[in-house]
Amino acid sequence: MSLGSNEAEIFWPLGLAVDKDGKAQGSERSMLNKQAGPGRPLRRAALPRAAGAAAAAVLLLFVWAAWNVPAKARETSPTWCSRPAPGSAVPEPKDLRSRDGVLKLDLSIRNEQQPDGSMRYCYVLPDGSQAPTLRLHPGDLLELHLKNDLTEPKPALSLAPNAQAIGKQTPGSAALCRARPPVAGDPCNSGAMTALSTNLHFHGLTVPAVCHQDDVLKTSIQPGDAPFEYRFKIPQDEPPGLYWYHPHIHGFSAAEVSGGASGALIVEGIERANPDLAGLPERVLVIRDQGLLNPDAPPSPSEPVVPKMLIDRDGDAANNGTGFGKPARDLSLNFVPVPYPDYPTAHIAMKPGERQLWRVLNASSVTYLNLALLFRQTPQQLGVVAIDGVPINISGGETPSVSWVNHIGVPPGGRVEFIVTGPPPGVPALLVTRTVDTGQGGENDPNRALASIAAAEDAAEPQSILPAAHQPLPAPDRPWVGSVAPSRVRRLYFSEKLEDPNNPNSATTFYLTVDGQTPQPFVPGSDAPNIVVKQGEVEDWIIENRSTELHAFHIHQLHFELRDWSGVPVNEPFLRDTVNVPYYNGRMLQYPSVRLRMDFRDPDTVGTFVYHCHLLEHEDGGMMGTVRVEPADMAPAAAAPGTSPIAGGTSQ
Repeated sequence: MSLGSNEAEIFWPLGLAVDKDGKAQGSERSMLNKQAGPGRPLRRAALPRAAGAAAAAVLLLFVWAAWNVPAKARETSPTWCSRPAPGSAVPEPKDLRSRDGVLKLDLSIRNEQQPDGSMRYCYVLPDGSQAPTLRLHPGDLLELHLKNDLTEPKPALSLAPNAQAIGKQTPGSAALCRARPPVAGDPCNSGAMTALSTNLHFHGLTVPAVCHQDDVLKTSIQPGDAPFEYRFKIPQDEPPGLYWYHPHIHGFSAAEVSGGASGALIVEGIERANPDLAGLPERVLVIRDQGLLNPDAPPSPSEPVVPKMLIDRDGDAANNGTGFGKPARDLSLNFVPVPYPDYPTAHIAMKPGERQLWRVLNASSVTYLNLALLFRQTPQQLGVVAIDGVPINISGGETPSVSWVNHIGVPPGGRVEFIVTGPPPGVPALLVTRTVDTGQGGENDPNRALASIAAAEDAAEPQSILPAAHQPLPAPDRPWVGSVAPSRVRRLYFSEKLEDPNNPNSATTFYLTVDGQTPQPFVPGSDAPNIVVKQGEVEDWIIENRSTELHAFHIHQLHFELRDWSGVPVNEPFLRDTVNVPYYNGRMLQYPSVRLRMDFRDPDTVGTFVYHCHLLEHEDGGMMGTVRVEPADMAPAAAAPGTSPIAGGTSQ
């Protein structure tokens, strides 16, 4: 499918074949999300299939425009949360590396209200640089002192309509989040969830869910508190790859993350898992979403006419099924905005034909990415080496260490690491995100350019280069999770409820329910977990989607294996911590689902932590639950509603 196709895409597991109507044809042990989806998108009338060639021709104009829109001459005046101007060169985040096994840093979170009423958020070092990349080796100690410098918004500034759409609360969430005021002087037991509260989640790391490490249920830091210490060791067996950090205050996560509060964390040593990467320059790219800078602008003249712009239940531009039109959010690349409607590209310079490792984090609050690299509009091969911080050959055996694909789907919260080859001299190149079909109830994530890539002999090397010399990673202590029979099967499902059933755009409450339990939004402060597991066990979780939009399932403290996709076996030979669950289109005979092999064998998983949709508006709106992992020497956890013990330990 070309970038100009009128067929929107959804995410399929790596290597799963589908026919033209989205019907699964089978599976293979390979690596990337295939195009098409479970049934055709519901709104496609404006661009019939016969118009595909015309749409492709129009998109050539769109791509041409991306190279030729002049950047704004004026940059934002220097502030704590300053941003580069559209059309700027892509800066690299500052690298902070561990020394002698320790990484110590002081970090503050700040916010700044903009003239349009929107709020920026940023993590700031004492020297003023933002969102540093934290680099540690397995076994290293992280000592991070976080200061909450958030301030109240100015009431005199009225929020622009677009600003109101970000981080808004859904029915009931405001009351729930404000029910627990701060406990003075005790961030570990505060539980406060307010617009000025903050904490940190280290997304993807298997570190204990306890205070000063990775607890997000009770830990809450207020303005005026002393700097709060996060202190933990990177596990010796943590897979080498890309992780990230961001705030996780329920009810307010979307506002802070969409405002820019996020940064990358790298566990060093990926060249030890994959010798093909030794000596490669590496580039960290953090893609964030934000409110539209030009919300009232008409679409670019280079785009085809699309149906009248629709608003979804979250107040964002709704999916129109065409691949064009106003997006729900603008995107930025290392804070360089690429705003609707003309998408002036950020700029990256590379030496001609140079191979680099690109480490891409989708730190968006709601936006799905479908990345491709084009040379003169022709998709290029990208060598995927890691997903969600885990090398793709982690299972051992004959699994390839590199999978070559021409586009890569990345859900909100997901990460992908891949080898790119720079363009030859004089050949125009673009990094783009192709359209994603998020379902009838989802946001509009259209085709758009992100960065132009220019070949230049004098291009500076990225600031980090992988070591050329390396020792192979030690063999894992535990068998591959895919070869371990699960002790039980649990069933959960995503669902949504309109406040006004007669108004499809009314406010929505979001649920993530264990089958057999009563649907209810997440209740902060509750000590009753939704699921109880015994450490040392492996379980299968079947996650259904009973709503008409994509959801991204994420669980803290561990990774999982994707076993099947709506009943089609895939048995991926690598691990994820975030996965898309396809949407229900209203005509299917059963709800779409994924089956996940959940790994609770690591002792660091003991404790109570959360699982949720990583579209943060949905998580803020209640689409979250808790799991308590009890120590292995405790009595076995009783089967709860929605579980099926497996006799003799054999899989269903």
